[in-house]
Amino acid sequence: MTAVQLREGDYCPDGAGGFARANGAEGVLEKVLFLLTARRGSFPLLPEVGSRLYLLRRAKASARGALGASYAAEALAGEPDLQVMGAAWDEAQGRLHVELEWRGESLRASVSL
Repeated sequence: MTAVQLREGDYCPDGAGGFARANGAEGVLEKVLFLLTARRGSFPLLPEVGSRLYLLRRAKASARGALGASYAAEALAGEPDLQVMGAAWDEAQGRLHVELEWRGESLRASVSL
């Protein structure tokens, strides 16, 4: 899989007037981070794109890990060969750490909320 690289919401330049691209597992992580940070329903023509992770702050702290895993699985359901294995909420940092598996390879994505 190939994806355009994003850093803090901006496309990364490639030094030749275009945008840097990521391949393989790195490309998958780029797409995962985009899908997890975009608010579900914020793209009118693609209402299924994005996640509901922004709602985690409303839930009890003890339920945020399980709920985050559920929201992540929902957001990533359309991605081939990608499974959400679990998620852990870090209350001190306000981050959700999502454990993934893509084509037998373990991946980890962390999202600040």
